[in-house]
Amino acid sequence: MKLTGINQITLRVNDVRVSEEFYAGILGFRVDHRAGANITYLRLNSDLFVLVKAETPGTADARDIRVDHFGFRLASDAEVREAAIYLEDRGVHLVTRPAHRREGLAFFVMDPDGNLIEFYSMRIAGLQSEPETIDTRTSSEIASDSRKKSAMSASDEPKKPRRSRK
Repeated sequence: MKLTGINQITLRVNDVRVSEEFYAGILGFRVDHRAGANITYLRLNSDLFVLVKAETPGTADARDIRVDHFGFRLASDAEVREAAIYLEDRGVHLVTRPAHRREGLAFFVMDPDGNLIEFYSMRIAGLQSEPETIDTRTSSEIASDSRKKSAMSASDEPKKPRRSRK
């Protein structure tokens, strides 16, 4: 058996239209077609990315019903840096900044449903030429660290006084 690529990735999402705006409107996928109100087929060249309405709502910290992460390859380290700026300018939260990993320069973001997405460049030499400073954390460790920081910063915010209904 010789596999030639990935046919599609199907992702459960809370709101198909919100996710469609993220993947098509911000990341540049093309809407290939819709199957009713609950399924959207997005296309990037010959690759399909399918958004399906989740049967039960998920939250950003409920990683057990989501894909661990998926990655989109960019042509160069420079394009990875430009992608980080592009996404941040559009209000997308960067979980990590571009950093050297074994395969190239990479960073992570989360989509509106908390799915972890990696953007990376692949070195021609692959694993043979490793830079001095490599981030060796797994995607789960990266997401966990980001959630801890978010929770800590949220707990630092002053509490609003409760108003009485009298």
